[in-house]
Amino acid sequence: MIETRGFKIARAITLTLLSLFVLIPLWVIVTTAFKPLADVSGSFVWFPTTWTIQPFIDMWSTVPLARYFTNSLVVTVVATAFSVLVSILASYALARLSFRAKRPFSLVILSTQMFPGILFLLPLFLIFTQIQRTIGLQLTGSLLGMIVTYMTFTLPFSIWMLTGYMRAIPAALEEAAMIDGTGRMGALFRVILPVARPGIVAVAVYSFITAWGEVLFAAVLSSNATRTLPIGLQAYSSEADVLWNQLMAASIVVSIPILVGFLLVQRHLVAGLSAGAVK
Repeated sequence: MIETRGFKIARAITLTLLSLFVLIPLWVIVTTAFKPLADVSGSFVWFPTTWTIQPFIDMWSTVPLARYFTNSLVVTVVATAFSVLVSILASYALARLSFRAKRPFSLVILSTQMFPGILFLLPLFLIFTQIQRTIGLQLTGSLLGMIVTYMTFTLPFSIWMLTGYMRAIPAALEEAAMIDGTGRMGALFRVILPVARPGIVAVAVYSFITAWGEVLFAAVLSSNATRTLPIGLQAYSSEADVLWNQLMAASIVVSIPILVGFLLVQRHLVAGLSAGAVK
């Protein structure tokens, strides 16, 4: 394809506008995090005259940020680990095994993606309340309840995505391992999973990001002791004022795990998403 001068100019303008659309909010967040509160409360300036790291120090004492961070980390890591494990087993069953409820199970998984998440909020709250009344297991306001809640909306998509990936893996690989004496589970963990690693990484990243930034369910189903980061960040605002510099500093700090994790697995993530798109 021959690129004309007009095409190159249009491409440059489009890429520049898209880059500015992403970079300008990031610049505002970073500069605000390094400003004194007095400068934040005044007129907005693109280039601060005074730079300080005090907001990054004060943010830990203004609100219990470390506790919010720990709660988010526990809930997200456990929910992601169980989502990956369950989705591996479920997707393998859908891709390789034949059983009577296979089609209805697939339709149920797909149908859950057609409804907005808020529809499941009230039923989950009522179910948790009924479980607590019946067997005394407290799920509302507990980390266990948050983990179960996040799995309800990360699992369906994870299973659906990983099933397509499992189906694309040649069955001959698994059959060869079983002929050599390996059992079905052995073939799954020794042969199928290494081949499906990009898809598994993509599912894990999707589950982690979804759980890490979830707000709606955490606002209703968490308590003061189990509050997660997205809800805890709201504590920097009060009726009198908003500590914008500390809020921006905390936003930068809590984004670091996501950024580091994405950089570590981006090669597998791109491969998994690309494979899922064409298979």
